Amino acid sequence: MKKELLEVFDNRFPDRDYTIEIKNPEFTSVCPKTGLPDFGTITITYVPDKVCLELKSLKYYYLEFRNAGIFYENVTNTILDHLVEVLTPRTITITTEWKARGGITETVSATWQSES
Repeated sequence: MKKELLEVFDNRFPDRDYTIEIKNPEFTSVCPKTGLPDFGTITITYVPDKVCLELKSLKYYYLEFRNAGIFYENVTNTILDHLVEVLTPRTITITTEWKARGGITETVSATWQSES
């Protein structure tokens, strides 16, 4: 996944804590075991610091996962790591909710918080 695709813009309210939530109900990746497509909803919830995430770049970043063989847990933590590096937010949580396959669903959440 190319984190270089992710773009940001200046936060015009850096002295205020506020929450941004971004949902993508059409996320697609591929099961690395079966090669079958996985469908899920990705939710990003973060409190920005100096910059905010530009949404068009996020769409292109998500497309990088479309044909990637990757486990749910790896999707969640990869997105978290990339967004922490690009945004350096005050706090961020990535939640991935996966559609049922064989009667089983899975939700994975990962959180990062600034030490300052």
